[in-house]
Amino acid sequence: MKRVDDFRLRFGKKELVPIMIGGMGVDISTADLALEAARLGGVGHISDAMINTVTDRRYKTKQVKEKLQQYKHNVANSDKSEVQFDLGRLEEATKLHVSKTMEAKRGDGMVFINCMEKLTMNAPKETLRVRLNAALDAGIDGITLAAGLHLGSMGLIEDHPRFRDAKLGIIVSSVRALQLFLRKNAKLNRLPDYVVVEGPLAGGHLGFGMDWAQYDLATIVAEIHQFMLDEHLDIPVIPAGGIFTGTDAVAYLEAGAAAVQVATRFTVSEECGLPANVQQEYFKTSEDNIEVNQISPTGYPMRMLKNSPSIGAGIRPNCEAYGYLLDAKGNCSYIEAYNRVIAIEPDAKRIKVMDKTCLCTHMRNFDCWTCGHYTYRLKDTSHKLENGNYQTLSAEHIFNDYQYSTDNKIALPVKLELELAK
Repeated sequence: MKRVDDFRLRFGKKELVPIMIGGMGVDISTADLALEAARLGGVGHISDAMINTVTDRRYKTKQVKEKLQQYKHNVANSDKSEVQFDLGRLEEATKLHVSKTMEAKRGDGMVFINCMEKLTMNAPKETLRVRLNAALDAGIDGITLAAGLHLGSMGLIEDHPRFRDAKLGIIVSSVRALQLFLRKNAKLNRLPDYVVVEGPLAGGHLGFGMDWAQYDLATIVAEIHQFMLDEHLDIPVIPAGGIFTGTDAVAYLEAGAAAVQVATRFTVSEECGLPANVQQEYFKTSEDNIEVNQISPTGYPMRMLKNSPSIGAGIRPNCEAYGYLLDAKGNCSYIEAYNRVIAIEPDAKRIKVMDKTCLCTHMRNFDCWTCGHYTYRLKDTSHKLENGNYQTLSAEHIFNDYQYSTDNKIALPVKLELELAK
């Protein structure tokens, strides 16, 4: 019986273990997690979601505080059009996070950065150009274009000296999305180095409507394989979403996938950025406690735990400090939802905003518990301890389990009590 280790992801002459850890923001896919994947011979992602916030927390910069001070006069104003990111500071933050990560890299694997088009940041084209170019400047191995069609994104970096050197990939959820991307970028004479095909069971934002359950990852992957054959394209295809065991991964690899992208099981790793108490919420959740809702201001459906503190939280918009989802005119659907409730309940000391959530603040505080469909199975990957909590796992243990397991088996870690007794 074959294992994931019997296959290799090939980029030119470079061969890697065909395991890619997805880019979970905000700083859930930490540098530590990405570096472990690279050390073990695979591909790890960091995320540039709310990059200024991440560098403040990790490298003691003060970008968020200084931005808030600059625009503090506008806090009570619903018009956020003047709340702009300093592009120089944005470049500085991206370069700092990427360069620090790449300096620490060991092993034969690679570190990519996940870059979401839906982080419009009140100047979509300008901020995206800075983020992409700064990541290349700082030496990132590759960029995964996520959360959007990215019809013009590659054009923003076509003049960069590493445009044909770094690996560039796109996340799609349909053949049509891939066709649009390739058509719009054809004039650049530069195909993507890989295509991540994200299915309806993935975590966080989905590339589907609320009819997501009618779709199937294996079917979409097969359609994209056929499209590649018809168009004589040789681009590595990497399925993602709901690949919970090494056996799940092998099924895709045997069907022609170049690698698999996985994330859910790494949310409870020691290297993950989720706080320990939130990881326990993931371990303990049930299938009934997972939903796909429409509270994200991005317009995409989003999968999360129903007991996420962000659901119904009526906090005042904090765009002056954050503002990562402001569109080109300074609008965000959470601001509109918040103002509607305030108009109805002007004297309420505490309000609930049910139809949207302030994604920036809640993601920064780890209160928006986005998750994959199979999060309820995490309890089966570990040991329940005497205090009722579950033992967190090392990223190496999870990676190795994907790489070497067979027969849908999941290797449990050495029990913590036994380690402590030694």
